[in-house]
Amino acid sequence: MLMIRLQRVGRKHEPVFRLVLTDSKNGPKSGRYLEVLGSFDPRLDNKIENFNIVKIKEHISKGAKLSNTVHNFLVNKKVIEGKKVNALPKRTPVKKEEAKAEEKKADAPVAA
Repeated sequence: MLMIRLQRVGRKHEPVFRLVLTDSKNGPKSGRYLEVLGSFDPRLDNKIENFNIVKIKEHISKGAKLSNTVHNFLVNKKVIEGKKVNALPKRTPVKKEEAKAEEKKADAPVAA
C-alpha cells in the first residue's frame, strides 16, 4: 500500500521535512521513496511549505493513505475535508493488579 508521509532530511537540530510517496513497508528513515511531493521547514516563521497539491490529490484518489500528521496538516491548510486525527500514541492505563503487586514489593522487608 502506498503512503504519503513526512521524511526528515535536515541536519542535527535543523529539521527540514520532505513530503514523500512511499511504500508503507518502508520505514520513515529508510530513505526509499517513489516520489517527492513537497517540502516543509518548521523553523521559519512563515512555515514555508512547497506542496504539489495536484499530485497529492491525484495519489489520494488512486488509493494512497496519509500518515496522521500529514492528514492533520492538510486539513489545517484546507486542502482536504475532514476532522483532525489524534496522532499521538494511545496511553495505556496502569492496571490495579500491577500497582498492588509493586506496592507489596516495596513494602516487603529485605532479608539479608
